[in-house]
Amino acid sequence: MSSVAINIVENSIPRDDMANAMIDSQLHECVRQDNIDEFKSRVQQHLAEKLVTPCGNSLLHVAVSYGSDNITSYLAGTFPSLITIQNSQKDTILHLAAREGKASHTIKSLVESNPSLMRKTNAKGNIPLHDAVIKGNKDLAIFLVSKDPEVAYYNNNNGKSPLYLAVENGDKKEILDVLLKTEASFPIKSEDGDALPEGKSPVHAAIKQRNRDILEKIGKEKPELLRLTEEELGNSLHYASSIGFLEGVRFLLTKFHDGAYETNLEGNYPIHLACKSHSVDVVKEFLDKFPYPKEFLNKKGQNILHVAAKYGKGSVVRYILKQDQKLVAPLLNAIDEDGNTPLHLAASYGHCMATFLLVRDNRVQRFIVNNRNWTPYELAEEVSKRTEEIYIKTDEMRAQERRQFDSKNSIPAHEIKGKEVDSDKMNTKEASPKHAIAGKEVDSNKMDAKEAPSKDEIAVGYFHLLIALSILFVKARPKKSHKELFPVTRLPMSRAREETKTMIGNLLVVAVLVAGVTFAGVIQLPQLRDNKNSSDHRRHENLNSSNHTASHYSSYENLLHHYLFFDVGALSISLMAALFLLLPSVNHPKFQISAVGFSIIMVCLAIFMMFVAFLFSVKIALIGYHGWLLTIFITGVAVVFPSIILLFVTQVLLKVPLHYIYYGLFFLFIYGSWWLPNILSDLKRKLSDLKRKPSDLKRKHNP
Repeated sequence: MSSVAINIVENSIPRDDMANAMIDSQLHECVRQDNIDEFKSRVQQHLAEKLVTPCGNSLLHVAVSYGSDNITSYLAGTFPSLITIQNSQKDTILHLAAREGKASHTIKSLVESNPSLMRKTNAKGNIPLHDAVIKGNKDLAIFLVSKDPEVAYYNNNNGKSPLYLAVENGDKKEILDVLLKTEASFPIKSEDGDALPEGKSPVHAAIKQRNRDILEKIGKEKPELLRLTEEELGNSLHYASSIGFLEGVRFLLTKFHDGAYETNLEGNYPIHLACKSHSVDVVKEFLDKFPYPKEFLNKKGQNILHVAAKYGKGSVVRYILKQDQKLVAPLLNAIDEDGNTPLHLAASYGHCMATFLLVRDNRVQRFIVNNRNWTPYELAEEVSKRTEEIYIKTDEMRAQERRQFDSKNSIPAHEIKGKEVDSDKMNTKEASPKHAIAGKEVDSNKMDAKEAPSKDEIAVGYFHLLIALSILFVKARPKKSHKELFPVTRLPMSRAREETKTMIGNLLVVAVLVAGVTFAGVIQLPQLRDNKNSSDHRRHENLNSSNHTASHYSSYENLLHHYLFFDVGALSISLMAALFLLLPSVNHPKFQISAVGFSIIMVCLAIFMMFVAFLFSVKIALIGYHGWLLTIFITGVAVVFPSIILLFVTQVLLKVPLHYIYYGLFFLFIYGSWWLPNILSDLKRKLSDLKRKPSDLKRKHNP
């Protein structure tokens, strides 16, 4: 084979285009042990800059991560381009040093000669100081802040600065103290005041952890940070109030008093958020500092009682109502921009406890109308109707979604392609406007199949609405005529015909069932119970079983006559109703309504007579038996059962007793379980106030 001459210079690959090579295990071990002599003998000068680990770490990355200062100094001096190289996660050598807890003289020298390393960000947006704080590398953190104080306020991709992370970590290894003592000021310049548009406030982090000690440190070293505002959470007082952080609120009211007069994006003051947080102690703290709550109105024109009622904070409502008359009077019947009083809001959002506390207060006007001319009762009634509509709409949307899914699965794939139904476009245009379901606002005009609340959520919300409506029905129902109290809903003709046919079919089934039961009762008459066959007389089983007194037989015959009268009567009436419903003229529109009404009366009468016959059969079986409790129970059932039948004749008649039933359930379960804890919390609050008074006096005498 003839040899081929190759010009190495012409065919060599340029270094910039050379593919990276992997660091072998032996070379990696040399770096780990900081064996500079063996490292120099093994490393190839022309490949040193291209050698990397699988995650993109250069030789200098590896040396720094192991703290191999000799090799680090050699590589940095021989290959200075490695100093600024980033791995696959965009980490520089300084990121690895911070993360591995390294802070040697070699690392510091590299930082001093390459200050740009301190502001280099990795894939997470972290600068080296972020990683030093996260890992608790105090020495390196102190060094980095001393060289570039402003890096303490740089935000990563999550909007968190090293200062925020130090607070979030609970000031581990006292890194927070170092960062707070930096000379750099926080970048909070804004035309409208202090703001933090892209980052997270370290003060909010301290509040989130409910750490007053850190708040005091920040207030001492960097008091301007207390004024920071986050877009979603508002200022520090907003956030502390919203989570019910009492100690934080007390501290901030002394150091950041003006924050109480600022509103958040929703237009709420901190005192409004305190009312939403269910923390009575925080509300008390605000009222002690600002005894003029009527001046605090949010952008909807709502005072603190509006907010507490809207969000169902019964304890807060109760506390506000117990305050001085001069303080509370302007709040009780104040109206917002929609004309709603606190009672309107509590009722429309289904908050039964707040509704009850307000409606039982004699100072609250129960019949004020809002901008839509609705009283609190009428508003709650309207919302309950709309909730029923949403429940029906949700059912329809779920059914439609299932049908579309089934149709997709039943059609071949090549026919479905390009014909998918977008469920996001399937909305309900005819539904009612925005209103509340269990304290949540729902816009049924924009509610699609994915956003619609579940049936369980609607059912729970509807139950709460019914409780609130029942409380208003008992305590604050406007006087109405019978026609207004029991309105007759006019159905479309087509729907009315369908419902009439359905009702006729149901009545026919019930009539036939009653006829069958009563016919069986005639065939098998009730028998007189044999007292001698009881367990006390089983030894006399051979005696004549018909050993009864004459009085028992006489009673038996009378009761049997009554039994037959009611049983045969029920049989006859049910058969008449069934035959009447089978007449051809019943389907004529002129006779349908009267025919259905007449049949309902007959079927209900037949059921009632059948039940009375049953009672007589029980009485026959118990002749000679002195069971007073059983007799009383049967008599009670005999009274209750006919009442139930009459109530179910029409759903309209259920309205009044159901309201009282719900009102009773509220008292039995909800109010009872709420009252005792609140009494105990009141006692606890009074004890804490008594303990605070001596300490406050000492502070005044010893400032």
